[in-house]
Amino acid sequence: MLRLYNTLTRQKEEFKPITPGEIRMYVCGPTVYNYIHIGNARSAIAFDTIRRYFEYRGYKVDYVSNFTDVDDKIINAAHETGEEPLDLAQRFIDAFMADTKAIGIEPATVNPRASQMIPDIIDFIQVLIDKSYAYASDGDVYFRARKAKNYGALANKNIDELEQGASQHVADAETARKEDPIDFALWKGAKPGEIRWDAPFGPGRPGWHIECSVMSTKLLGDTIDIHGGGQDLEFPHHQNEIAQSEAKTGKTFVNYWMHNGFVTVGEDDEKMSKSLGNFVTVHDIIKTVDPMVLRFFMATTQYRKPIRYTEANLAAAATDLEHLRTARANLVFRQDGASKGAAEQITTAVTDLKQRFIDAMDDDVNVANGLAVLYELVKLMNEYATSDVVYADSVALLLSTFDAWMQIFGVQMATETELLDADIEQMIQQRDAARAAKDFATSDRLRDELVARGIILEDTAQGTRWRRA
Repeated sequence: MLRLYNTLTRQKEEFKPITPGEIRMYVCGPTVYNYIHIGNARSAIAFDTIRRYFEYRGYKVDYVSNFTDVDDKIINAAHETGEEPLDLAQRFIDAFMADTKAIGIEPATVNPRASQMIPDIIDFIQVLIDKSYAYASDGDVYFRARKAKNYGALANKNIDELEQGASQHVADAETARKEDPIDFALWKGAKPGEIRWDAPFGPGRPGWHIECSVMSTKLLGDTIDIHGGGQDLEFPHHQNEIAQSEAKTGKTFVNYWMHNGFVTVGEDDEKMSKSLGNFVTVHDIIKTVDPMVLRFFMATTQYRKPIRYTEANLAAAATDLEHLRTARANLVFRQDGASKGAAEQITTAVTDLKQRFIDAMDDDVNVANGLAVLYELVKLMNEYATSDVVYADSVALLLSTFDAWMQIFGVQMATETELLDADIEQMIQQRDAARAAKDFATSDRLRDELVARGIILEDTAQGTRWRRA
């Protein structure tokens, strides 16, 4: 039974989709004014892994993740570079797509953008005004937060304790235009030189919170199965989404709220910031680090747990991933010459491991416990790879199970056929011939040349195999 932790109720609940076999899922994407940092990557990886597990369990997932391409940060960054705001946003959307592809993020079903939803946003705001949930004030439009039912419940906040400036995207100077300090902006009146659109309540641009409500309800329906994002979005962003969406539709906005933990940097668990000099972008990391190592490092921590990003932890993940790759390569090597049929003990063992893997992952997508089962599978693979006789069906079963689980973690496992190079193969054959002729000088020279090419040879009882250093 699949159970998910619901932030709203603060407990694990049995997952029951609105439509059997299908999941409607919305995950907040980045504000595209810079390259994504490892905090953005953590959220993208966490929910991509969750999505992949749902698909492994047989669900059809309609996955929507937005781009905020209209925002103060984008306007300020564009002013500094001399670009048009939407051009700058497009540049970083392109970078986001390239960087997330490198770390194995599956493309979303749809990646809507705020700038493409302006007519829908205006219509949504007008309905809220007509229902007296929102009001215009000197070019801005604000939502009456106190009128919303259970405002603050998602983040376990009492409305009477909320401080001024609840919306992080409204400047203090605008507070005077509000009826109540906790009201938040739906529409921001145009300032000189800023990007703007015409609306019945005055020219301007959407506030931050409104875009996700509009995109979610338009693309996935008034009520969706899952809404995800970082813990920092619980309040005010997600709380405001609930308030404005349910005020408009009169329906429950989201059935299951899921939030991923933070990323800290260094042994002192510092919060990442440019001022501390520890701001790390994916764009820079993958220039020197295997993107699959970063993916494996982040995907194998349970999504609600914090992640400590350090060079040591990243190096440990690289070592662990290399062990997995080697185990797979060892078994692939035994495919040639495998006997027909299957070993009953392997079939029984894998069947048991598959059920234990599902039991672990069904508990709020607990990838840490799932990984423990994966390592048991790898131990079985390593033991079987050294057997005198292996059976083709058993090798295929072990490899297909391993590959399916690694697919959930989003880690691409290069196959031997992908790695093989004709020149390297020929050199290995020449070395094997030299060894057979006891020409050890030639054998050693060829080994040294292969090492120089980053190829490590392993002489096994079943023959010579190789791997990348």
